Amino acid sequence: MAIRVYKPVTNGRRNASVNLHAEVTKKRPEKSLLRPISKTGGKNVQGKTTILGQGGGHKRRYRKMDFKRNRDDVVAIVVGIEYDPNRSAHIALVKYPDGELRYILAPKGLKAGDELMSSANQIDPKPGNCMPLKHIPTGLSIHCIEMRPGSGGVLCRSAGMSARLTNKEGRWATFVLPSGEIRQVSMEARATVGEVGNADHANVIIGKAGRARWMGRRPTTRGMAMCHHVHPLGGGSGRSKGGQEPSNSSGTQAKGGRTRRYGKSSDDRIIRRRRSVRYGQLKI
Repeated sequence: MAIRVYKPVTNGRRNASVNLHAEVTKKRPEKSLLRPISKTGGKNVQGKTTILGQGGGHKRRYRKMDFKRNRDDVVAIVVGIEYDPNRSAHIALVKYPDGELRYILAPKGLKAGDELMSSANQIDPKPGNCMPLKHIPTGLSIHCIEMRPGSGGVLCRSAGMSARLTNKEGRWATFVLPSGEIRQVSMEARATVGEVGNADHANVIIGKAGRARWMGRRPTTRGMAMCHHVHPLGGGSGRSKGGQEPSNSSGTQAKGGRTRRYGKSSDDRIIRRRRSVRYGQLKI
């Protein structure tokens, strides 16, 4: 069992659970691949708060990731699976024959000692191998998908995520994202076979406010508790929304509102928009 649920011996332990990270086999990170991270606390370069609810948290160091997987036709050995404080997924340290070390996202089922490869040609479609979409059989689960060939994987990178490759026609490959969106990208774009590991991350219950502060999450104030000139839901003699739909302080709808910028060049390649939950109903 990868999730441990605590007994309710205190109020903070009641309903709380932790991830045991059973897949992790390597405890200490590779020093040559560590980079410093400077915290912003939700403030911009002028010192103004632009993101509410951020600040504090444990000190972290960034693990330099290989999202491009451009070391082609060379077999890499998995040294171990590690925990990464900067992402929900686990990461795998791989070693090439010349001694080069790289971090990649650890797919489900990957173990220390396994052999991986990336190539521009067709190779064995086993979890962890990376190749262009034109060489991946349809029906397989894929992750770390490139939007543009050579730019590096950007889609389906969090724990437990994967897309399903459904069709290949002409220059475009079609796949279904976890949100329900159906999208096309170039057949030359690369993707990694398999599903991202550590799917139990979604089942963890924080349990107490202190654990949220360790993650850098500060307390948030409800919009209805604010003044009318600070938030659209604020003001009034009592608690009242005033007919306003749930939104953030700038007025953007919080449930079902569009947050994607209009006029992006990739809009033409979206076959079906993602599902959005609005007022408790599923809207497609």
